[in-house]
Amino acid sequence: MIAHEDESQTGEWALRGRAVVTPEGIRPAAVLVRGERIAAVVDYDDVPADVRIEDAGEKLVLPGLVDTHVHINEPGRTDWEGFETATRAAAAGGITTLIDMPLNSSPVTTTVAALRAKQEAAAGKIWVDVGFHGGVVPGNAEHIEPLIAAGVCAFKAFLCPSGLDEFPASSEADLRAVMPKLAKAGLPLFVHAELISPLRTRVEEAFANDPDHYDAYLATRPPDWEVAAIRLLIDLCRETHCSVHVVHLSAAVEAEPFIKKARADGVPLTVETCPHYVYFCAEDVPDADPSFKCAPPIRGKEENGRLRIMATTGVIDTLGSDHSPAPPEMKYLREGDLRRAWGGIASLQLLLPATWTALAEICRPGRLASMLTDRPAALVGLGDRKGTIGPGRDADLVIFDPKSSFAVGNLFHRHKVTPYVGRTLIGVVQTTYLRGRKVYDRGRIVGEAGGQLLKRAST
Repeated sequence: MIAHEDESQTGEWALRGRAVVTPEGIRPAAVLVRGERIAAVVDYDDVPADVRIEDAGEKLVLPGLVDTHVHINEPGRTDWEGFETATRAAAAGGITTLIDMPLNSSPVTTTVAALRAKQEAAAGKIWVDVGFHGGVVPGNAEHIEPLIAAGVCAFKAFLCPSGLDEFPASSEADLRAVMPKLAKAGLPLFVHAELISPLRTRVEEAFANDPDHYDAYLATRPPDWEVAAIRLLIDLCRETHCSVHVVHLSAAVEAEPFIKKARADGVPLTVETCPHYVYFCAEDVPDADPSFKCAPPIRGKEENGRLRIMATTGVIDTLGSDHSPAPPEMKYLREGDLRRAWGGIASLQLLLPATWTALAEICRPGRLASMLTDRPAALVGLGDRKGTIGPGRDADLVIFDPKSSFAVGNLFHRHKVTPYVGRTLIGVVQTTYLRGRKVYDRGRIVGEAGGQLLKRAST
């Protein structure tokens, strides 16, 4: 539902609450907003008498979330998702900044011409601010510097087949050709870190003969694929000094020692995981339900527990949705066929409540918020505007009730297929403000599409 009445904020106003997430900690405070920016953060009772106040009470006031891992799929595959539906879902989830992955759109974002096509497709129909990743594929090294100049926020590569012929896996040689360019410009390389090793024939045959059993699928993508890829990336980081961000880590137990050692040595390596890896465990995934299929796969309780600890101790840097929807027929839900089903979980709107449900009991609220706000903003070169409640920043603000719960059902994604449907999550996004303007409030999308297209700040 969209409310068409004009609820934009004009002049100066204040959002105050007893639990405002600031760089100095969570405290009673008032955020003074002037136009699109935060003018000041003052004590709770220090709002000038002539300034209108909106009071969040005991609810958390968060910076708008920054999700750096979203597949919006437009142009070319708008029947999967699109800028309009994805950004509405983001606003409903408290996400005010999205960075769109270079696939599964058509064309893929591996040239400036493709980037321009994507920007034109997004113009005028986004409810939150959107930036873009460039793609690294074999043979496009000459396009990297033009894409940097055009303002992409980071780059993305796969070390295994992506599922799309037009976005093939990069070899070690391909990465060597690109990473020095990124290091010079100060942009990170996001990497799908699975390095395929020869599978035993009986594992492949078992899955072919038993395509509705989750354990059969899980066996086809073992943890050592991730570990081998991460070890290669660490070596390339050392050599090129290019920052690498490992996305959607799931093989935590095996990979953590290598990650910690690399960081102790000063290697510029950061790590993301996703809500489905900390919320779900393989032991709880039912057979014949392809809504759970993703790559890397959801692993067992030991991996889940280690990821949760890594998040609480700072080894995990960011949390991203890896929102990767597809039409229901591509998920083969009726057949329960995990082998043919598209791998990807739709969870954009649920990023905050799913991670809150999974981690809030063991992770300090400030640290959890940081993995969703200032850390991803800094990673993609938007830290001067996004991810922090502070003077001069965009007035991207979220009122979040951490104690209320809801049953997942009212989703703004184009397709509603997700393993979260019907589950009860803790934490309700009440209101989202984008640059001082209310865009979501209590179940409704508010106003018109006023999002901006973002470019990475000069480095």
